[in-house]
Amino acid sequence: MKAERSIRDLVSEVLGELERLNYSEETRNGYRRFYRRLIEFADDTGESVYSEGLGNRFLRSSYKFDLDSYTGSSHRTFRGQARCIRVLGDYQLHGAILRRRTTKTPYEKTPQFAEALKVYYKECEQRNYSAQGMRGRIYRVELFIGYLDDHRITSLSLINSLHLSDYIRTVAGYHKKSISAILTTLRSFLKFLYLRGYHEKDLSADAPTLKQPHCPKIPSTFTPEDVQLLLASVDRGNPNGKRDYAILLMAARLGMRVQDIKEIRLNNLKWATGNIEIVQHKTKRRMYYPLLDDLGWAIIDYLKNGRPQTESPHLFVRHHAPFDAFATYANLYNIIAKYTRLAGIRLRTGASRGMHSLRHTLAGALLERGTPLPVISEILGHMSPISTSVYLKINLDGLSKCALDPDEVFCHD
Repeated sequence: MKAERSIRDLVSEVLGELERLNYSEETRNGYRRFYRRLIEFADDTGESVYSEGLGNRFLRSSYKFDLDSYTGSSHRTFRGQARCIRVLGDYQLHGAILRRRTTKTPYEKTPQFAEALKVYYKECEQRNYSAQGMRGRIYRVELFIGYLDDHRITSLSLINSLHLSDYIRTVAGYHKKSISAILTTLRSFLKFLYLRGYHEKDLSADAPTLKQPHCPKIPSTFTPEDVQLLLASVDRGNPNGKRDYAILLMAARLGMRVQDIKEIRLNNLKWATGNIEIVQHKTKRRMYYPLLDDLGWAIIDYLKNGRPQTESPHLFVRHHAPFDAFATYANLYNIIAKYTRLAGIRLRTGASRGMHSLRHTLAGALLERGTPLPVISEILGHMSPISTSVYLKINLDGLSKCALDPDEVFCHD
């Protein structure tokens, strides 16, 4: 950490590091133009050393926002400026450009790191981690390895406790759940390095633990009226609308997860018995969902009049070439966001209203009708009623009936 470097020296080192990491010339020119304006602002204010305060004053003066008010949901036009300032602060503090997101074409890592990553990936596969779990785990390991490479560490055998301490400092401002996940993955990777002979010492104990009590947040839901508006806003006169309507019905009427909806195949539709038979992606349990009248007719309409000619065995496909199944990690958020907007449904700031919210809404509606938790658990395909108990938080009418009258309690003989 060299906090007393002049802003010009710091900018020069950052630009050199961007070039070493194979950032494109166009991207580097963007950083260069931004830092030129920052240096001019610093000269006008008589400051020669970079600080976070200087960066925030420059953002407020030139772009009418600062890092204290900037959030991930802020308008995308601010992202570039916020990133430029954060890169400068990260490099001043940690001597590295922290990659909070990996790129589609990451820079080439050293052979030692690539081999260890390959072996670690195979070991995770052998442990039967889910695809989503694997994706997050490998992503977090790659960020750690990227940090090591930024500090010119060419062999995993050279990692020591100081490196771990410095890396953990870089995530100190993250959400507690994110920090907990990062530390858990880090300990797992360090244990792997020791057991596979990449490091002579087990450093997993040097990575601290962060106790994260199980306290799930209140699920986001729609009102029943909003669900009706949402479904009514779909234009069922075109192929996209026919597909989207059937998808929304599956989430709203059956409470199906997005991944299960995407994986439904034509042979999963059992018209003779009136069921959709699938093996849930998350729990690996076989589930039987009823082909309700409105859903059944929506699927028939889509198959006859909306689904493009394709060899794909999946029920729902993309409507642009190639006409294949949705991508593995597609969350179909664009579908519900489109119809939420068309329906004129107003969401409070920061509210989450993805496809999963329709699943939450169904659970809340079932609770309001007095459906027992084990039954709701079976409908939603939960492994345990404990997973379903979080929906008690959204049943405000039911919770109000549990409230005690203080006068009755204190006056009771």
